[in-house]
Amino acid sequence: MLCLGAHSDDIEIGCGGTLLYLQQAYSQVTFWWVVFSASGERGREAIKGAELFAGNNARQVMLKEFRDGFLPYSGAVVKDVFEELKSSVNPDLIFTHWYGDAHQDHRLVSELSWNTFRDHLILEYEIPKYDGDMGKPNLFVPLKAPLPEQKVNHLFSAFVSQTPRPWFARETFLGLMRLRGMESNSASGFAEAFHVRKLCLGGEK
Repeated sequence: MLCLGAHSDDIEIGCGGTLLYLQQAYSQVTFWWVVFSASGERGREAIKGAELFAGNNARQVMLKEFRDGFLPYSGAVVKDVFEELKSSVNPDLIFTHWYGDAHQDHRLVSELSWNTFRDHLILEYEIPKYDGDMGKPNLFVPLKAPLPEQKVNHLFSAFVSQTPRPWFARETFLGLMRLRGMESNSASGFAEAFHVRKLCLGGEK
């Protein structure tokens, strides 16, 4: 699994519950963890997040220090990072930002994910934010207890610098998972949701 996030906490917020589920379902799963804007305290938090959500299954954690909010203006250098990844890992599954995300950093990471990995299964996760850009996802991962609470507990344990922000609230994260659980008729009432632009079933390459 290749997990891509523009900022510290993006991966964990967007697909943390699914990552915890995958480790339960597939004991041999391994994660490549890449965060593009993770300097100073935020870098230390990114490492803590990877430890909590990927644990011993994290094969590599790559942290970059691109300026938050300015990723599109460093596009060529960011693209170089993707080219480096392409030569290093051939993932079965990629988690990245939704292409319709209102944040410019998120959109660039999504665009370059598709530009670089053109023959891979890519799941685009969602990040709740002030912009009100939530879309209509088409793939759902039901989350049995205690995974929803575990996800939120890990978020607050890893990303202490974000706790003063009004949107960084248990109700935000549990509420979104509850909404997606309702939409997918999840037996537990909770789920994470993703956008899938292209999906091939069966066949040979």
